[in-house]
Amino acid sequence: MTLRWGLLSTARINGAILDAAHRTDAAAIVAVASRDGDRAEAYARRHGIARAHASYEALLDDPDVDAVYVPLPNALHVDWAVRALEAGKHVLCEKPLARRAADAERAFDAADAARRFLSEAFMWRHHPQTLRLRELLDEGAIGELRTIRAAFSFSLDEPGDVRLSAALDGGALMDVGCYCLSGARLVAGAEPERVAGEQVIGGDGVDVAFAATLRFAGDVLAVFDCGFRGPREHWLEVAGTAGTLRIADPWHGRAPGIELVRDGEAEHVACEPADPYALELEDFAAAVAGDRPPRLGREDALGQARAIEALYESASEGSTVWL
Repeated sequence: MTLRWGLLSTARINGAILDAAHRTDAAAIVAVASRDGDRAEAYARRHGIARAHASYEALLDDPDVDAVYVPLPNALHVDWAVRALEAGKHVLCEKPLARRAADAERAFDAADAARRFLSEAFMWRHHPQTLRLRELLDEGAIGELRTIRAAFSFSLDEPGDVRLSAALDGGALMDVGCYCLSGARLVAGAEPERVAGEQVIGGDGVDVAFAATLRFAGDVLAVFDCGFRGPREHWLEVAGTAGTLRIADPWHGRAPGIELVRDGEAEHVACEPADPYALELEDFAAAVAGDRPPRLGREDALGQARAIEALYESASEGSTVWL
């Protein structure tokens, strides 16, 4: 089926969704909204979108929109996701859905009440590279899991950027560290038992650097760091009793491939190139059509939000937090 999508704002990240919609028959972008009507009109003309709305509310009232993509600043995710769900729209909400578990729960309760789908937009989870990683782990390619290490950082020094705004739930953990956390949880195949975090504060009161340690059942440890104050860095490494898996580009998969190292010998595991945003839209459409559950639903989003909340609590209090 082809879902008719509305974009709730003219955010930069929309570009990836627009490009993806051109690559799949599962999605058509039919409307865009902005608080500025002229901005919405100009954006619609530039991207060949049929309808422009001068308010978010008007887009939610549009009967020709089946689903809404929410790319707003983090602090607005849950409120507008809930409003869209209550308006009868399915919702794909840009990551992270929420900083607090109670807010994520509220959003999924609204989805259940409206009998609509809600999914957190971690596009990397749909990439063939990610699926192959999970397969290798399940096949026992590196033996028993022991340690997970990850990083995601870049330099950001732009006053006024929403990612540096405490009021809008900015911060490095929310923006890029959430990928590392998602990766650790996927690899472990479980939720952490306890977490510890350290942060460096900048911007107008957000974490511009964050480091975390997580402990999972079976004595599996995960460590990651993220930030806005260093060179661009992104990688994922998984160590087991019999080998190591390394991914140089885990979060976008622009150069897919996995290095498998066993007994000192490295093997390249090829992975199919793909647009994870298009795969995300196809997965969502399949869920709406009733073909299968969405890859990312309530359980995963709540686990992610609980861990984020616990990590911030740990960094603030200077103590380990049990989940």
